[in-house]
This record gives sequence, C-alpha cells and structure tokens, in this order.
Amino acid sequence: MISRIITLLFALGALTLSTFSQSAPPQPAATIHGVVFTIGQDTAHAIVPGAKLSLDGTTHFETESGAEGEFVFGAVPAGSYTLRAEAPGLIATQVVEVQSGSSSHLEIELRIQATKQTTTVTTSEDPVDLKDPSGANAVGQSAVDHMPNRDEHFETLLPLIPGVVRGPSGMINMKGARTSQNGSLVNSADVTDPATGIAAINIPIDVVAKVEVLATPYDPEYGKFTGAVSNVETRPGNFNKFRFSVQNLLPRARRLDDSIVGVEAFTPRITFSGPLVKDRIAFTQSLEYRYQRDPVTSLPVDQRDTRSETFDSYTQLDFNISPKQTATASFAVFPQKLDYYGLNTFTPQESTPDLHESGYQFYLQHRYVTNSGDLLTSQVSYRSFEANLLPNSDAPYQLYLETTAGGFFNHQHRDTTRTEWVEIYRSHPRHFLGTHELDAGLDFANSSYDGRQQFLPVEIFGTAGNPLERIEFGPASTFSVDNHEFAWFAGDKWTVSNRLTFDLGVRFDRDSITSSVNTAPRVGFVLALTGDGKTLLKGGAGFFYDRVPLNIPTFTDLPARTVVELGPLGQILDSTAYSNVISNGLRNPRSEVWNVEVDRQVTSDFLLRVGYQQRHTVHDYYLDPMTSGASGTLGLSDRGSDIYKEFQVTGRYRIHGSTLNASYVHSQAYGDLNDFNQFFGNNPAAVIQPNQRGNLSFDAPNRFLAWAEIAAPWKLTVAPLIDVHTGFPYSTVDQYREFVGARNELRYPRFFSTDLQVLRQIRLPFKEKHARIGFGIYNLFNHPNYRDVQNNLDSYRSGEFFNGVGRAFHGKFVLEL
Repeated sequence: MISRIITLLFALGALTLSTFSQSAPPQPAATIHGVVFTIGQDTAHAIVPGAKLSLDGTTHFETESGAEGEFVFGAVPAGSYTLRAEAPGLIATQVVEVQSGSSSHLEIELRIQATKQTTTVTTSEDPVDLKDPSGANAVGQSAVDHMPNRDEHFETLLPLIPGVVRGPSGMINMKGARTSQNGSLVNSADVTDPATGIAAINIPIDVVAKVEVLATPYDPEYGKFTGAVSNVETRPGNFNKFRFSVQNLLPRARRLDDSIVGVEAFTPRITFSGPLVKDRIAFTQSLEYRYQRDPVTSLPVDQRDTRSETFDSYTQLDFNISPKQTATASFAVFPQKLDYYGLNTFTPQESTPDLHESGYQFYLQHRYVTNSGDLLTSQVSYRSFEANLLPNSDAPYQLYLETTAGGFFNHQHRDTTRTEWVEIYRSHPRHFLGTHELDAGLDFANSSYDGRQQFLPVEIFGTAGNPLERIEFGPASTFSVDNHEFAWFAGDKWTVSNRLTFDLGVRFDRDSITSSVNTAPRVGFVLALTGDGKTLLKGGAGFFYDRVPLNIPTFTDLPARTVVELGPLGQILDSTAYSNVISNGLRNPRSEVWNVEVDRQVTSDFLLRVGYQQRHTVHDYYLDPMTSGASGTLGLSDRGSDIYKEFQVTGRYRIHGSTLNASYVHSQAYGDLNDFNQFFGNNPAAVIQPNQRGNLSFDAPNRFLAWAEIAAPWKLTVAPLIDVHTGFPYSTVDQYREFVGARNELRYPRFFSTDLQVLRQIRLPFKEKHARIGFGIYNLFNHPNYRDVQNNLDSYRSGEFFNGVGRAFHGKFVLEL
C-alpha cells in the first residue's frame, strides 16, 4: 500500500515537473499579486472570493479572486494601469505604476463607495495573511469547478478539508463530531432539521462559491452546535452580463457484465444569471433534476440498486439599493425520494424503507453601512421540511444471521418548521490601547415539530433457523413540540499591535426546552512570531452550547417496547416490558474547545501549518436499557460525553497557476455509543443493547489527504485526489444481537481512494463563449473499499467484508454562454 502511494506521488510529481518544464512561460516583465478584502462583513477583514478584477493600460488583463481572496496578474509590461475590482455592491479602483521586472503585493479593500488612490508598485514579498484564530478551512470556487466530485453535491467536497470524513453511514462527520452535533449554514442561515439536528437541504452546486468549515469559531455570532460549523456561500448574481450554463444533458449508461442495461444516472443542470436592472438588481436561477442508481455489489443483479430522485431549485436576487445599502433574497425548493434507503449486503430491498423528503426555504439579508463605516446586518429566514419513512412490505420484519426478511419495522412522518431573525452590528475601528472592532447581535428563532411514529414487531432468528426473540411495540403515537430560542452576543477584535490580535466574545443562549440561560465565553489570539509576519501563532479556547433536537423531548411519547424471549418451538420463555424514561431531565449539550497552531509562510508560494485541537463534549444524549425482573426502563440520559483530539500538519504549494495541497491528521474520536438518532432517526436500528463507551463509528486515527489543481498544457486542468485513512471501527455480536467483547475494537481494512478529473476549456464559435469538456475517474486503482462486514460471530462468514466501491468513469461537458 505504501509503495503504491509513493509511486503515485512520484508519478504526480513527474507529471507536474514535466508540465512546467514543457510549458513554463517566459519570465514576466512584472507580476502583481495580492488579496481582495472588505471591512465589516463576516469578520473585521473579510476576504472576498469571486471578485472580478481588471487591469487596463498598455494592455488589458482580467482575473478573478480565488477562494482566499487572492489574485495574480502575470507578465505585465511596465507602465501606468488602472486596477478595478468589483463584487456585488462593492468596488475599488486605483492607479498602479508598474516598474519593469517588479513583483508586487497589493491589498485591495472593497467598499460600498468607489475609492481611488495612486500606488507605485515596488518589489515585495507576500506575507502570511493575518486571519482569525478560528481554524477555518475552505474549498473555494476553483476547487468547486475542478475537483472530482462523484455526486456533484456541495457536501461531497467537505472531505477535501483535513479532519472531515464521510463516515460508514454515508454522513459527513466534521472534526470528530456526529452529524447532529455540527452546525450547517447556507449564507449564514441555519439549514438543519430541527427534529434530528442533521443538515437537510439540497441546492445545485452551480450556485456554490465556497464551502467552509470552521473548527473553532471564536466569533460569538456562531452558536447552537458542539462540533464544527460548515457554511456554504452562494455566487453573487451578475449585475452587468448575462451568463448561462447547462451540463449533464446526456444520461449515464448502467453497465452490468460489460453490457449496457438501462440508465444509471441522469442529472441535467441549468443555471442562469444576469441583470434585471443593470448595476442595481441581479437575478440567479439554477435548476437541477437528479435520477441516480447506486449498486450494492454483493446483492443479486436485479435487487442491488438504491434509487434516488431529486429536483432542486434555487432562486437568488441581489440588490444594490443605494451606495450604502445592499440586500440578498433567495428561495430554495428541494424535494427528494430515496428508495431502498439503507440497502446493504444483509438487508435486501424488501426489508428497507423509502425515505421521501421535501422542503423549502426563504431567506432575506439586508446590509446597511453608516457614514462612519459601521455595518448593520439584518437577516430573516423561514424553513419548512417534511420527511416520511415508508416500509416496502407489510410482512413481519425478521432478522437472520445472513440476511433480513419482511418489511421494515418503522413508519414515521415528520413536519418541521423554523423561523429565525438575526440582527448583527459591527462597528468601524475604534482606537483605545490599540484598535477595537466591536460587534453585537440578537438572534430570535422558533422551531416546531409535528410527528407520528409507528413500530411493528421484530423477530430475531438464531443459527438453527428458530426464533430467539420477538420485540413488540405499543400503538402508534403522535406528538407536537415547539422550541423558542433567544440569543444575544457581543465581541471585540482587539488589535494590540501589528503583531498581536485578540478575539474576545461572549454569547448567551436560552431556549424553552431546557428553560436555562447558557453563557459561552470565548477568546482567540493571533501572534506574529517574526517581524515579517510570516510566522503566526494562533489559538484560543471557548465554550459552545448546542440546542436540543426536538425529537429528544418527544421520547416519552414514542411507543414503548416489550422484549419476549422465545423457546425452540416458539413458546414464550420470558418477557420484559420497557417504559421510555428521560432519566435526568434535559440540558443543552456543551463542548469545551481549545486549539493552538503555527502557520509559516516558508516562501511566497509555500504555506505550512501545524496545529492541535481538543474538544470535550458533555451533557450529550444516549439510550441505555435497564431491567428489574419482568419490567425495565429504556432510559434517555444527558450524561453522555465524548472527546476529540486532533494533530494536523498541512501544506499548500502554488506554482505557475497550479495548487498542491497535502495534509496528515492523527486523531481520536471517543465517547458513548448509543446515540439517540441511531435508534430513532431516519434509519433506526431495531435492537438496543446496553450503552458502552468506545471509538465512535467514524473514528479514523490516521489520514493522509492530497489534492491538486494543475494547469497543464493545451489548456488542461488536471485535478488528482488521494485519500488514505485507517478503516472505521465495528463491533461483533452473537446470534442474539448481543455485543461480544468491547464495542468498536475491530476495524475495516484501510481505506484508499484515488480520484482524477481532467477538464479542458474550449472556445465556441460565439463571442466570449466557451465550454468545458473532460472526464472523471473515481477509485482509479479499483481498491476494494468495503462498506459492509459480517460481524456476527455465529455466522459461517464471520469477519468477511462485502460491498466494495469499484472504479467508475464519468464524462463531463459544460456549456457556458
């Protein structure tokens, strides 16, 4: 395995060196590079990705700022130029005098009102940007467009960030936290399902500008999570030109045994953007239809596919109301059907449920800048979400050693809504013992959950084919619960000197579920260890409180269960009736987080980062059955805890328009294993054994990740991705489904995947129109990354792995007009 990785890396390096040696441009007359930012948006100095830049003088140049606001103009002849940068509602213009042979760094501040200044460019180095100590990592616009993305969903890009993995359930786990512990935002608006705490929204990837993960966001604006926060930023509309793109118009064939059998996927997308009123109102509309079949390779050919069908619509309006006011409004609709949900080697189609979901979200944000430079942001969002879990058969649900029979045992319906209003004030810099940039805000939210749950009998069969146990449930139940949330917060970015900055903040949260006020102080710092600003020490510590998912307080309303022990002839030997009990009341989960890292700008093109993060979460919820004679309790306790430790080394190297990223993460995710959603979420497990503590199911102690965007000859963009990590843990059970030994002590084989996407831009016979054509290869070396294991010690296949994800080829054609 190691030799294969080394061979691949050498091959990648050889390709890169060959590319540059064959096509390296002549030494430029001058180079201008820098960063585009604005003051008073998400942070004091907020980078602006996707800004349009033009350089006019002796000749004309155009470019666009990257994911971190960076831009570069190469081979610029000496002379006088006008540099213009634009983003929705923001603009900057300055005159630049270019000297022959210079290499210069500029910091371009975008403002509501256009600015004009004169600058003489001289040779300078590119220092490390002073950033917040929040441990933010982002996948920018270029990676969204170029990196291999099998599903072409924005969340599929999150594992490009160190410390983020797609767990064995297919869900995204960020920084060692369960999916329900993380915060999920789209344009800073909450998009989680209030009932489960899991992100529940789909938007077409064509409107995504950046996907960001904040591991330790010390800004008090962020709350209602105990893990990490992901934030998706959408592309601003085009105020001056009409843009149209369409792709995936041809279906992808389904191949079986070297023959084409039907359609595997059909995923057309259409996106349109342009001015409704030039320079005043921009409109964006993106539509996506997705039909896809994914195989479970260990099942018979005619019963191996899951099916998904979705339709996503995203509409956005951007407004330049006045020189001091801008606004954004959006409306998203995202229905989807997932047939044979949870299909695997041991659960055939008949025994799986269908998950049908639908939802919509309305969002409005208004930004106002005062004469003194203060910024007031007002944001309102409303979200409605519905989910139905539907069995595929009415036959009794039966668990055998090698398979499952009958229809799924759970039928549920959820209707949830969430209304939120946020006001945030950010001041212009104030001077007292340094510079202070103050912010304060209020957050009001109301969530509701109306649901129905029905559970049908479950039978467990042993090695002899005889029933061992039967689980019976009470009648179906309906329930309704609301939660009123209120938060207020204040913060101060205190720049003590040009080498030391503190982020100070405190947040107060209250909700009607726990009727408690939670105080969350935070502090972060950035210290320049060297006078040139190229070596930064960052860190901080803070408390973070999560909301209580609305399915938690409904636990006592759910149908109770009775476990019946059966004899060889099906006779009743014993019976235990369990009642649902909330053991210790309800408290908001809390995490205590601290981190420290060192960033070193080794050269102007090479950045190295070494960091350590630790998070300890308490008041987490888990289930634990307890018996006393013929009666028992299924207790829901808030005394659960988990801990996550991470050591990370990351490097980024840029050369001649190409970017190479590599990271190694050593981590541990450990805690209570009987998570509530495991038994009452979208795909509940029928058998509940006593809780234990152990490695969490998505724990991957060692992970190496490398990916690149290589500007190759012939206008090719080559984007390879290598992901290698320790296999996920699993437990062993016996024929009674009781755990044998400590849980999650065994592991799947090592995960190893190499993906590659190659794209070429071609010019069309229309003015300024082009297309992108290429292909993607997933799991290039066809490594058997198994998804299922026979963990029953009484099975003749005990310890065998199944359902590997094989090599796949996808063509790509994007028409852009």
